Amino acid sequence: MRRALAQLFLRATGWQPEGPRPASRRYVLIAAPHTSNWDLVYLLAIAAVYDISVSWMGKDSLFRGPGGGVLRRLGGIAVDRTHRGNLVRQMAQLFEERDRLALVVPAEGTRSYTPHWRSGFYHIARTANVPVVLGYLDYQRKRGGFGPELVLTGDMGQDMDEIRSFYSDKVGKHPQRFGPVRLKEEMV
Repeated sequence: MRRALAQLFLRATGWQPEGPRPASRRYVLIAAPHTSNWDLVYLLAIAAVYDISVSWMGKDSLFRGPGGGVLRRLGGIAVDRTHRGNLVRQMAQLFEERDRLALVVPAEGTRSYTPHWRSGFYHIARTANVPVVLGYLDYQRKRGGFGPELVLTGDMGQDMDEIRSFYSDKVGKHPQRFGPVRLKEEMV
């Protein structure tokens, strides 16, 4: 039923999923470009078509009130961004506890323009020893899905060059909000 509704929604909005289903059972899924609240809706629909249950992090304020339970059932994990904790370790711990986990990380960390990506996805994948899958939504072509599955080498520049290459032709709903694909650590 979930899959049929997702397919109906995508068809009605002119979107098509593309790319193979990720082979791994546990991975960090980059969600980019992330420029609109609609990104989550399309991400969930595309994941449903592929029969993938995704878990995604969102600011804790989204989970307050009656809608919080719904967001949790949709895979949401509340994250308190006001206190600097060990989020990387917490998310890596989830990978240790679960046999299957597709952890969605919007690498930009916001829907607004930012001059660099947050490196949490990179450090979570390295700490948990899981691959990174390059998920995308391309509003220009109305396509979304899954790109390559990368095993990070630890050479951040080389790994990011591969990621940059993949996202170079992807267009967000608000293209002006999609900043450069680079980590703050690379700007030093």
